[in-house]
Amino acid sequence: MHTDPTSPRRILVTGVGANPGFALTRSLTRLGHQVIAADANPLAPGLLLPEVLPRVTPLAADPDYAHFMAALCRDLAVDAVVACIENDLPPLIDIAPQLEADGVRMWLPDAVSVHSCIDKAAFHQVLTQHDIATPRTWLPEAIGQIPDHTELVVKPRRGHGAQHVHFVDRRDHARFLCELVMDPLVQERLHGQEFTADCLVDRTGRASVILRRRNLVKAGLATVSTTFDSAAAREAVLKTLAAVRARGICCVQGFMHDDGSVTITELNVRIAGAFALTEAAGADLVGQMVNGLFGLPVDHTRLTYKTGLFLTSYIETLAVGDVTDLEVTPTTQGETS
Repeated sequence: MHTDPTSPRRILVTGVGANPGFALTRSLTRLGHQVIAADANPLAPGLLLPEVLPRVTPLAADPDYAHFMAALCRDLAVDAVVACIENDLPPLIDIAPQLEADGVRMWLPDAVSVHSCIDKAAFHQVLTQHDIATPRTWLPEAIGQIPDHTELVVKPRRGHGAQHVHFVDRRDHARFLCELVMDPLVQERLHGQEFTADCLVDRTGRASVILRRRNLVKAGLATVSTTFDSAAAREAVLKTLAAVRARGICCVQGFMHDDGSVTITELNVRIAGAFALTEAAGADLVGQMVNGLFGLPVDHTRLTYKTGLFLTSYIETLAVGDVTDLEVTPTTQGETS
């Protein structure tokens, strides 16, 4: 393991088949770090990035996942692990003491905080207890309590992205969908300007917040974003970070309404998929995350940003080839972690 705090690091990034992990891998590589790119899908695009060390892992739900990851970190002399997908967090938290004993760093809130963000019902409860506006939420057994003519969203209680999310405006439709969606919950549907806050919270609880509008969203991903500032949105984000005792890198999502009010919808204990706009606007998000990850001070003066910048993204063809020529081989079957 490295001991020089200024030297390049060997950082294992999980979930490189999805936008956050893919983009973080690229950013860390540009900063000179050696990235071990990990995903459960042998065709995950992040495994094909140049200069990475690709590794296919079991799915996070696999009983062998935690043992596999601990052994992988030892075998490859990994300095730190950064999870970029929610499913990987619970088993990694379980083995955090073992990883720490092996000299492998992670930078996460406490386990209770992480679980309150992963579980959307628990997140709703925490925000409600702290008087932070958040969508009304019902579990399947409480569907009968939903007021008439309420626009609804049926989604998994846990999970990532916009997978298995359905919009309806009738209770009976929501009840039917709860039979199809695994471990579901029902929320009121919000309207307004959707935004994401890229956040870095140091070990004292001080947070830097970079706000960007989600101008165009496809399949849960912001493909067009613009940076902005709003005292109301910033205050709601800071209150949310404090309520869940957030630490390290994370992102908060919410809506700004026509009357100026703000509603918070979720907090992801990972970097966001479109953080490239935050860095283009002047915030050293990944560099300061690495500092904090290895116990160095976070320089919040380097996390300021310029408003009024935009980002557009598109699907990029990374590679085409014969699967038999790939150097990575599957260790398990399943969807991209």
